[in-house]
Amino acid sequence: MKIRNWTLILCCLMTMLSGYAQFINEKIDLNQQEFKNLHIGYSKTTSIVFPYAIKSIDKGSPDVLMQKAKGVENILLVKAAKENFNQTNLTVVTADNRLYVFILSYDEGCPDLNIKADNSAAVNGNILFSMENDNQKKIEQFASLALSKKKKTRGLKKSKFQITLEVNGIFVHEDILYLRVVFENNSKINYDIDQLRFFIRDQRKSKRTASQEIEILPLYTTSSSVVIPYKSEVVKVYALEKFTIPENKFLTLQLIEKNRGRQLEVSIKNYLIEKVIHIGEISY
Repeated sequence: MKIRNWTLILCCLMTMLSGYAQFINEKIDLNQQEFKNLHIGYSKTTSIVFPYAIKSIDKGSPDVLMQKAKGVENILLVKAAKENFNQTNLTVVTADNRLYVFILSYDEGCPDLNIKADNSAAVNGNILFSMENDNQKKIEQFASLALSKKKKTRGLKKSKFQITLEVNGIFVHEDILYLRVVFENNSKINYDIDQLRFFIRDQRKSKRTASQEIEILPLYTTSSSVVIPYKSEVVKVYALEKFTIPENKFLTLQLIEKNRGRQLEVSIKNYLIEKVIHIGEISY
């Protein structure tokens, strides 16, 4: 009798394990359907455009090369490091707390050259993210708010070569400073931005002593556009970690054109930075 009972129990366990294994396989197959297939080549570069800034990248094989596009936070450039590589994967996490997984396959003849990674390409599921990513999304929301505010700061403008660089809004929320920058191109030639840099500099530079420069890297920019079309105006908001400008120093915005052509600088003195506008205290 005991042997028959143990046999019955063993059969039940086998049935349960078999069913569980089938469930797991079905779950894996279902998840595989959520992954986006991407074909890349050796002699051509594939561009993947994400709706938010890229925060983390991981590739499954050294046979794949990738990097962010220069001066842009939401475009990833991908190509094969060797021909006919074995199928692998690419994982990307963006600032809006979304996870993207791509299955990469080699195809020299018909690679995917331009991919838009919208929400339909994101992997669904409960994914744990750090507070840093949550803060990033909040920064983007307040940067958009600063972009739309009517309140302006005047007197921070530099014009040269028919190009104007102006800071017409200085806003703050919690520990983030938001600078609204206007780029105006009155020339007949497009202005291709190589970079806009932010420095804390000495007001006076001694001939014998090198001027100390502290570069501040933006946390976020509302637009990834790198071209100011001729006869047009472009407005962006740059989010910076809150700081103070010491006495005898100022904050410099340095606009650099590609090929080191037309360059402009605008400086903000310490008494101006103290007149920032709290985003929560003004109306549209």
